[in-house]
Amino acid sequence: MKKLFIAAIMSLFVLTTNSFAEIKMGIILGFTGPIESLTPAMRDSAKLAFKEASDSGSLLGGETVTVLEADSTCVDSAAATSAAEGLVSQGVAAIMGADCSGVTGAIASNVAVPNGVVMISPSATSPGLTTLDDKGLFFRTAPSDARGGQILADITKDRGIKSVAVTYTNNDYGKGLADVYSAAAKAHGIKVTTVAAHEDGKGDYSAEVSVLASAGGDAVAVIGYLDQGGKGIIQGSIDSGAFDTFILSDGMIGDSLTAAFGASLNKSFGSLPGSTGKGAGVFAKVAGAAGIDPSGPYTGESYDAAALIVLAMQAGGSADRGSIAKNVMAVANGPGEKIYPGELKKALGLLAKGKSVDYEGATAVNFTDVGEAFGSFLEKEVKGGKFSTKKQR
Repeated sequence: MKKLFIAAIMSLFVLTTNSFAEIKMGIILGFTGPIESLTPAMRDSAKLAFKEASDSGSLLGGETVTVLEADSTCVDSAAATSAAEGLVSQGVAAIMGADCSGVTGAIASNVAVPNGVVMISPSATSPGLTTLDDKGLFFRTAPSDARGGQILADITKDRGIKSVAVTYTNNDYGKGLADVYSAAAKAHGIKVTTVAAHEDGKGDYSAEVSVLASAGGDAVAVIGYLDQGGKGIIQGSIDSGAFDTFILSDGMIGDSLTAAFGASLNKSFGSLPGSTGKGAGVFAKVAGAAGIDPSGPYTGESYDAAALIVLAMQAGGSADRGSIAKNVMAVANGPGEKIYPGELKKALGLLAKGKSVDYEGATAVNFTDVGEAFGSFLEKEVKGGKFSTKKQR
């Protein structure tokens, strides 16, 4: 009788422990800084996937995810590294993030890789990250600017632009994308009148605009951030009449820009990673039902990054950091049953039975051999003072 009583108590303990089990996950994004208007929707999209997995009751036999957030600032590598160290010290199994390329590389090299923690960035696009010595721990659901710059140049050509001045934010993201874009534009026969850096955080950009205006061009390509220097370049250009057509990088596309300038941007266009495929349509419904604007930059990529983390855990049957790293590529590239947003419970169930999945997600996820998305792009334009999608590239 005593043994039966002890066994019953132990069973109750196991059930109680399982019902309250939690897995800590980190989300690190620039909640302050030059893209702060974009990151709340990115965070909410990632949390949506984590919640979906938790609510399914199927994640590692009923475990749940607890999200810990940290601020990357987007631009301060020291602050971002410190914030990431805080997440790791609290025992996160993996990190969704970071966002901007410079801080992402710093966190990966100084924190994630030394501690064996998987990072999946939804928006770090610098070509330099392709060759990061990441020990198989860094992935990104956004494609590299090596492709993004070419796409932006293709759109510039198709729009009939014959000459362009280029300004870029002076960091890894800006310099890398400006180099690719300028070379691709020249290859299309477009005259690049100047390529000039700008610093974020200034109150006035009239001097930078004067340099661009002196060089001339049918348009100015603004490769930067919509809540910082890039916005200042546009403001100075409109105020002085230097330019009325702006070619916008992905970091410049967001509702806060059109809210500031409205119809003054009606000749402007740009591109950012995205898809008009089946997954994008499904995500729009899933995100919309949760009160998230699915059209926001990198929202689908954020959902996908979080989804890949939980599916990799399930595929390996463990929240162990090493196990997650070993299984990300398998769930991202298949083979197996295709999985779309809102189908994480189904995917977790299949994996629990030893079956394979091919996660398509919101952005038609498919990784290169170094773990970055091949990716498709959306051609964006401003009409009636608002961004709209012209087509997928």
